Amino acid sequence: MATNNILSLIGWSFLPNLVTGWVQAIYYGLTIRAGDRKPAPGSPRHAEHRRRIHILVVSLYLLYTIYEADHDLRRASDYYADLGVPHAASDRDVKSRFRRLAALHHPDKIMSSGNGGGDAASDADFFMHLKTASDTLVDPARRFAYERFGPDAGAWKHCVTVRDFVGRGVQTILPYYGFAALAMYVLGLLGYLDWGRYWRWLTLIVLCVFELHVVTRPSPPRFLEHFINPLLARFTAHPPFLPFQAVSLARRLSVTLYVAFSQLGPLLRPPQTPPGQQPGEVEEKALLQNLDRLEQTARGVDVDAARLMELEMAPFAGDPEAIAGMRSKLKEWLVQNTIRSDPMVRDALGRSFQKRRVDAPAGARGNR
Repeated sequence: MATNNILSLIGWSFLPNLVTGWVQAIYYGLTIRAGDRKPAPGSPRHAEHRRRIHILVVSLYLLYTIYEADHDLRRASDYYADLGVPHAASDRDVKSRFRRLAALHHPDKIMSSGNGGGDAASDADFFMHLKTASDTLVDPARRFAYERFGPDAGAWKHCVTVRDFVGRGVQTILPYYGFAALAMYVLGLLGYLDWGRYWRWLTLIVLCVFELHVVTRPSPPRFLEHFINPLLARFTAHPPFLPFQAVSLARRLSVTLYVAFSQLGPLLRPPQTPPGQQPGEVEEKALLQNLDRLEQTARGVDVDAARLMELEMAPFAGDPEAIAGMRSKLKEWLVQNTIRSDPMVRDALGRSFQKRRVDAPAGARGNR
């Protein structure tokens, strides 16, 4: 499980960038009209859009992981739900419920009634599952182990008492967190987990202490028994959580937090200003740099225009009168073209044409 969590963390270090690019392209395709210019990559507007879309993509993924983790737990079900008894059911209630289910799902009963549906193996497996659930819940030690460690605890050999199960469970928990800590340390050295390193380690330590507390205490966690499960039962149709389900969900949520630290943390923190500078000085310096680049570009265009002018005048070299005439005509053409293309001039000419007399003879001037 630790390996899957680490692989998920590494995978979501690269995938959101790809998804963000797709979403941003779709966003521009829907919001920018045909013919309008899109924000250029690297521009402040493009970067701000990409930052917001990236936060949205990662946030939706984090919400989905929480839903997926809870959905997987409900789909897997538990012994109490399979037998149809509450978590506080006594041994007598469990045995009574199993006898009723055995009368309906026992393979011999199904074969004799002819309701097996032709899948005897599946019916036998379901009956054995119910019997395992009943045998587990009527044994105090195995019931304790099941609620803390899940169905895997039923396959542990040489475990009879609660102490045996707790010792075996701790031996499986510590290597998990040891490997997770080693993987986080290695990824930190490789530069994948730079931001929020303190919070990652704090999350791992808190989760480890929480799981050790859950599996070693004789009763379920108080916040789970007196707060979360009563709220679920009162306001939703969600089944109550068992301790091992709460631990499994907490592990999945820890991976979600790691992804949030890696993807959302650097985007949500305020921009860092160099020491000795005010926050506005950075923007002013960037503006001055952009103005300098614009001025250099304008100078380059002016030089290129002068060179093109010299190339156009090359055929008239040695003829001062022709060059002077060409220069005057070019200046006149440029002035007239500039004036005619001016929006204010074009608007004024349009209004003048509208005021002309409609009934005047051809060539006449004036207005009404």
